[in-house]
Amino acid sequence: MHKSFMAHHQQETHLEHLRHSAAHLLAAAVLDLWPEAKLTIGPATKDGFYYDVDFAEKVSETDFPRIEKRMKKLLPTWKEFSCREISSDEAREIYKENPYKLELIEEIAERGETITLYTAGEFTDLCRGGHVEGPKDSLKHFALLSLAGAYWRGDESRPMLTRIYGTAFESADELAAYKTMMEEAKKRDHRKLGKELDLFTFSALVGPGLPLFTPRGTVVRDELNNLVWELRKAYGYEKVEIPHITKKDLFVTSGHWDKFSAELFLIKTREGHEFAMKPMNCPFHTQIFDRKQHSYKEMPARYANTTMVYRDEQTGELQGLSRVRAITQDDAHVFCRESQFVDEALKIWDIIEKFYAATGFGELKVRLSLRDPDHPEHYQGDGEVWARTESQLREIIAQKGVAFDEAVGEAAFYGPKIDFVSKDSIGREWQVATIQADRVMPENFDLVCIDEEGNRERVVMIHAAIMGAIERFMSILIEHHAGDLPLWLSPEQVRVLPISDDQLPYAQEVREKLLAAGVRVEIDERSESVGKKIREAEKMKVPVMLIVGKQEVADGTVAARWRAKGDEGAVAVDEFVSGIAKRIDERVL
Repeated sequence: MHKSFMAHHQQETHLEHLRHSAAHLLAAAVLDLWPEAKLTIGPATKDGFYYDVDFAEKVSETDFPRIEKRMKKLLPTWKEFSCREISSDEAREIYKENPYKLELIEEIAERGETITLYTAGEFTDLCRGGHVEGPKDSLKHFALLSLAGAYWRGDESRPMLTRIYGTAFESADELAAYKTMMEEAKKRDHRKLGKELDLFTFSALVGPGLPLFTPRGTVVRDELNNLVWELRKAYGYEKVEIPHITKKDLFVTSGHWDKFSAELFLIKTREGHEFAMKPMNCPFHTQIFDRKQHSYKEMPARYANTTMVYRDEQTGELQGLSRVRAITQDDAHVFCRESQFVDEALKIWDIIEKFYAATGFGELKVRLSLRDPDHPEHYQGDGEVWARTESQLREIIAQKGVAFDEAVGEAAFYGPKIDFVSKDSIGREWQVATIQADRVMPENFDLVCIDEEGNRERVVMIHAAIMGAIERFMSILIEHHAGDLPLWLSPEQVRVLPISDDQLPYAQEVREKLLAAGVRVEIDERSESVGKKIREAEKMKVPVMLIVGKQEVADGTVAARWRAKGDEGAVAVDEFVSGIAKRIDERVL
């Protein structure tokens, strides 16, 4: 295991313990201020922590200052976290007035696990552990961030609780930097910008987690997907198509049923058959490959398929386009021979690099996601095969000559993977593309080709996602660019602004030339001042405005104003049209 990974892992563990300790401090302050409140759970998260509380009265973010003040008042008495093991009967007695804790106690008892209480200061909570030493000195840099409703255990039929989010860091500077980033993130929130730029909407009649894309938003989706297909086509991929439902047998054979059946939307037919809305596409693609006997001369087979999958995500976890129930995947699967595996994976890597360069992201970080050898029950397949596959992925990374981290336990159940992590313009990291090796499903479905000697040869399967989920990638993209999408991606690339109605016929001529060149263009025909037209075009993040008045009509020109570069001045219409068409075609940022 890499030393860099070990150091990174230790740092993450310490931060997780710090934040979990802060959740205890939040709970202590809440109980001090609202003694009738019932505490439930308070875990650390990737960016901070939260605690779910059942309050007897309404609590809002306006209460945060006094909660934080009480946290700071309690902190000096928190010299350490002490642990005490108790019996299930004793635990039931302690928490007899708290049905949430009682439910947790019953589950712990059923699993035969030890029940532990942790105490800091005068506050005690049911907890399995994971805290900082010397909390009064370590827990100084925290902040409460937001408040939301959350159903108990994520179940809509259970009580609605109040979830208080917070974060904690080791230093004041880190906390201040995070607060600054969060303020910037609010301005860039894709839910806010998506509405302002008319890209997508949600309907109460359609349901949560099911986004509807407007004509403008659909342009962005299509342009992104067209680029992925263009890159794949150059490497010999072929399009396939699959249905949106399947018999459960397909996922039982693939191994997904045992892992993901709780997340599926199930369908019962009139005849009593059980079907499921597809939560992933790979098992379908195995059946397309398995439709006939393949010769080694036909290998590899590369299938590309952009299609929706459906997952029964909990309502409380849904968030704009970032977490949805209808997920559009730019999915591809390569079926290849052992001798072709490394080369095919490197081709996918090339596609990933070209795509993220075109969409305005810098260098991608690489993470090798491995299985956890201490929990082999979480994975399918032989341990030696896993070790060989992990070595091959290391070889692929070595050929690219890039630094990488290792993440034990982050592999898919069927194989290790190379994950790519992008950093957006305000410093947040997002896991985006992935190359996943799979020797399990070819075994489960008995997928083979016929080799040079006429023998059956087991194939290798590679799962390749460039964006992964288009919805989630769009949320990252919108926030990364603060809505100012690259020219080639903008739903409206040019807006023509006639100064008066007299220039409308000329503006329409300009528009027709741009349309003929494949440019997305609109005319602002309203009888408003040109200043107001410019302000509204800028608000809609239109990359280029063409102002036309009497002089432009007389000279056969347009006055070009670029959102990024400012006024370009007068330019001949044909020259402008050919220039912008070239920039769009070459996807110049």
